[in-house]
Formats: sequence, C-alpha cells, structure tokens
Amino acid sequence: MLIVGFRGLEIDSESSIAQAIKDLNLGGVILFDYDVPSEGKIKRNIADPEQTKQLISNLKLISPTLFVAVDAEGGLINRLKDKYGFTNIPSAQDMGAENPSQTKEHALFLGNQLKELGFNVNFAPVVDVNINTENPVIGGLKRSFGEDAETVTIHASNFISGLNENNIITAIKHFPGHGSSENDSHLGLVDITNTYQEEELIPYKKLISAGYNDMIMTAHVINTNIDANYPATMSPNFLQDILREDLEFKGVIVSDDIQMGAITEHFGFEEAIIKSINAGCDLLIISNNSSTYNEDDYYRAVETIFDAVVAGEINIETINNSYDRITKLKKRYNLIE
Repeated sequence: MLIVGFRGLEIDSESSIAQAIKDLNLGGVILFDYDVPSEGKIKRNIADPEQTKQLISNLKLISPTLFVAVDAEGGLINRLKDKYGFTNIPSAQDMGAENPSQTKEHALFLGNQLKELGFNVNFAPVVDVNINTENPVIGGLKRSFGEDAETVTIHASNFISGLNENNIITAIKHFPGHGSSENDSHLGLVDITNTYQEEELIPYKKLISAGYNDMIMTAHVINTNIDANYPATMSPNFLQDILREDLEFKGVIVSDDIQMGAITEHFGFEEAIIKSINAGCDLLIISNNSSTYNEDDYYRAVETIFDAVVAGEINIETINNSYDRITKLKKRYNLIE
C-alpha cells in the first residue's frame, strides 16, 4: 500500500531502500530527477537512460512485483528530461490543441520509452479542466489538455491508450479536480469551495464509464460544500460516496504525496495516513521529496497502519480490499503471475 521515494542513482542489496523493500514488502517506488530537500545538492535517481535502466533493473531484482513509477506528463512536468538524454513529448496544453490521434502517437512514443527503461507506472495524464488558466500548478504549467471537459476527456483517453499499449499503468489526476484552484497544494491546503465547477467531474465520469480502471490520484483540495474538515485525499465523502458509489470506480485510488504542504501543515503524519486509508486510498505516496528527507518514514507508516488495525481504528477489511485491488491491477499488467 506504499509507494516511496528514495535517494541514489544506483543501489545494491545492502542499500537502505533495498532493505526497506524487503523488510516492509513495499508496493512500489517513485523515481525523481531532482532532490527537493537538498535543493539539488544530493543526487536523486535519474541521470541518464543507461543509469536509470540499470537502477530499475536492480530494484526489480529485489522485488519483481514492484510498481516503478514516475511523473512523465510531457512539457514542464517530466522527470525524463532532454538534458539527461531522454526525449520529451509536448505539454498536455500543446497536445490538446492538436488532433487527438497525435496525442496517442506522443503517448505511444512515451510509453515505449518508459517500457524500455523498466517503468510500469506513469502518474499521468492530468484530467483537470483548465478553468482557471492562471492556476499556478495546472494551467500556469500547461498541464491541462483544455478548457472544456470534452477536449480533456478525448485527449486523456488517447494518452491512456498509448501508454496502456506499452503495458504502462496510468493514473488520472487530480480527483475531484484541481483546474479551478488558485493555489498550489505542494505549498498548502487549497480551498476550491468557491471556484469548483461540476464539469470538473466529467472526465472521470466518462473515462470510468468507458471502462477505465487503472489508478486515480487524489487531490489535496478542500471543498467545504462536500466535506467541511478534510481534503479529498482524507475524505470518504469524496472517495467513497462520489468516486466509488456515484462514479462506480473499481480500480486503485492512490493519494497524491502525503508529505506535501497541504497535508503536513494541517495534519499529523499518523493522522494523515489513517484518515487517507479510511477515506478510501489504496496506495499512499511517501515521496521523501518535499521539505524533508527521512527514510524512517516508511517504517513509521507501516507501524502506524499496523497499530491502527490492532486498535480498531482501521478495519482489517479495508486493508484486504486495498490489497485485492492492488494485486488485481498488478496481475492485469503481468507484475504478478
């Protein structure tokens, strides 16, 4: 149930991440090109294609069933940059201005690159509707396919198809919609109560109705009309009532990074983990790439979950259901036999 970030361009069986994978049976890892806590002074995971491929290969030697994830949306949000020897694809905004079949071609190219390197999960595409074009974290970074839900849905569908054809798992994001927001959830809790529009749910509705069941990533946004106290990541009103019941999503719900400012500034580490799981998150991302770096957090997370189950704060059925959804997804993409 955990996807974690770590430092290191190379690993062996003695590395701390290798030990954590073995000790905790981690669900996956996420690779980055830049180490935020050290402001780039410490090497992260991605330097060039050959090194990245070797790192992933060594990770899979430790656990062949790992999710190996990356953020590769295209444009500005892409860990596989040209300067490292990779080939980037256009931003979602630029793709959204093209024919959707061209978006599929870009995604096929990207998917093939990811597959060759050994990745099996891409936290993309963004299906946020570009309602606030000045939005600092979506529209301002050209991460949305367009300003209307139909355009977003068509291009996202083609993008997903291109990745899936290369056996890459996708994660549409950021549920229930980050496109109308005026702030960045990396920095603090984002309130969309007065800006959110119903059409932001349309891409989710249409993609799920068409059979989408990979992953959906939550947003650390609060809408007091739906939940007065908690952001979507920690809210059963959003994840159970809307996503599972109303939209009938059967796949895996993955949290956005629970170490982002939106969570850490308002909730304790343990509280965030327990409430996110109880809300409906199957997978939690602990990136270790926000303000601090602490590998003990993986162990703390597992202890927190275990203790909460023992204390009756998390129902064991909840854990089993998440496990079933995760293993079902891994089997579908041949990560588990």
